Amino acid sequence: MPAYRSFLFAPGNHARKVAKVFECGADNVILDLEDAVAKAEKVATRALVVEALQRPRPSGTKRVGGYVRVNGFHTEFCYGDAVAVIGPGLDGIILPMVERSEQIMAFDWLVGSLERERGLPPGGIDIIPIIETGKGIANARAIAAAGTRVKRMAFGAGDYTLDMNMEWTRGESELEHARAEMAVASRAAGLEAPIDTVWVHIKDLDGIAASAKRARQLGFQGKMCIYPPQVEVVNRAFTPTEEEIAFARRVVAAFEKAEREGSSSIQLDGFFIDYPIVYKAQRTLDAVRATEEAT
Repeated sequence: MPAYRSFLFAPGNHARKVAKVFECGADNVILDLEDAVAKAEKVATRALVVEALQRPRPSGTKRVGGYVRVNGFHTEFCYGDAVAVIGPGLDGIILPMVERSEQIMAFDWLVGSLERERGLPPGGIDIIPIIETGKGIANARAIAAAGTRVKRMAFGAGDYTLDMNMEWTRGESELEHARAEMAVASRAAGLEAPIDTVWVHIKDLDGIAASAKRARQLGFQGKMCIYPPQVEVVNRAFTPTEEEIAFARRVVAAFEKAEREGSSSIQLDGFFIDYPIVYKAQRTLDAVRATEEAT
């Protein structure tokens, strides 16, 4: 089972960064055709991204997912990007600036058509929409419930705070509503937990640790990264600690024993334990297994 703790961006037209990005420890890599590539270079960069995706991935115990961020649905480049990159080696597409369910439905149709045309497994290419405007957040529940192949969404704070005329502070309290709405929309539609925004203060690793911790507390499963040293911090933030794992195991074991004895609520280490706490502990252990299987 793949892990989705970390997604590391690399500009698609930067050969040195593209060559190294798969070796940085991220669960997934995003080769960028959007913001990191100048307009004059976007078309030429498509071939470079395709070539990079088709190279052998670094050998080792962990398979790194290969994604491409195409240009937004509303741009002149989106269709051409999809036509160029859909093929062997591509695990998924990041679609930015999604604001309406109709956009993700149309893009899903396009990807499905190209899969059929090229003999690829139907539905095999993941699509992750980035919700990053006020309109997108307002429509997040409709986008999540659009009935497409989308399994998880992502939040983009840079464009969101620009669109909303907000100050993006290091404390990120201004993002609380949008993050919460992303988590609720995902859960209501039966999607996986969402992926959190990047952290732009690239030298502030304590800051990204705090940002990732808050996102996890709000129900996110991972975070996008723009600087290789951020990856280890983010992976650690979205991996249960040894203390959390040990407690989860004690909770499950103690509750199973209590159930056998006819009880469905107990006390353990000063905590009241009933079914919701047990289910949370089981989810922690499931996350550990998923991470172990992916590495």
